[in-house]
Amino acid sequence: MGYFVTVEPGVRIYVEDLNPGGSKTILFIHGWPLSHKQFEYQFDVLPALGYRCIGIDWRGFGESDKPVSGYNYDRLADDVRAVVGALRLDNFTLAGHSTGGAIAIRYMARYNGWGVSKLVLIDAAAPTGFTTETANKLIAETLNDRPKMLQGVTDMFFFQYITERFSDWFFQMGLQAAGWSTAAIAASLRDEKLYQDLDKIFVPTLIIHGIHDKVIPFAQAQEVNKKIRYSQLVPFQYSGHGPFWEERDKFNQLLTQFIG
Repeated sequence: MGYFVTVEPGVRIYVEDLNPGGSKTILFIHGWPLSHKQFEYQFDVLPALGYRCIGIDWRGFGESDKPVSGYNYDRLADDVRAVVGALRLDNFTLAGHSTGGAIAIRYMARYNGWGVSKLVLIDAAAPTGFTTETANKLIAETLNDRPKMLQGVTDMFFFQYITERFSDWFFQMGLQAAGWSTAAIAASLRDEKLYQDLDKIFVPTLIIHGIHDKVIPFAQAQEVNKKIRYSQLVPFQYSGHGPFWEERDKFNQLLTQFIG
């Protein structure tokens, strides 16, 4: 079922809550510039296996409200904390993809991992995100021809072949976001670093990363693995930036094995 959680006056975050009675909970945080719908191929499978799967849309993206401000990692982590509090979540797995991985890391550091028993980082934008050159290019394209920018992101996202229809679906997901929020997050990916946050993570952490990732290089996953004390890195040999789809069966199996 879907509903909204108010995280501050005038700002509501959309929540998709599947199998609320599940024995174990996974909170998914999507990547830029997408929405919770990117995890469709997890939501198809995991609830039927007994997991409660919660997908949230960041402010400015998907079905959430789209204020003109609040697009730094601290505020986005605060939004996650508000959802966790509203849903009274505890002993849950936090799974973040790309920028969602960066938000998950900031949440762990800022709130001492409140309620989180295990962490999953999927091609996380950490410890850094975009280079200045890449971010500035994406910001300029977003503010002048956002559809062109989104098509370029879609084209470089995957290592495996995607159909034209799948590309269209992925592209439309990005268009759900506001232009201002899309540009603001690209700026955060350029300006914010997570080196100090990584030392504050003390829960078992699974790092999944496609070795062919053109968005966040695999070397960054290796760096994160060295910085997080209780982490394991699993390379996905046939994935780019989207192992949750490109190797979805392996991804889902690994996730359930890790959570138990």
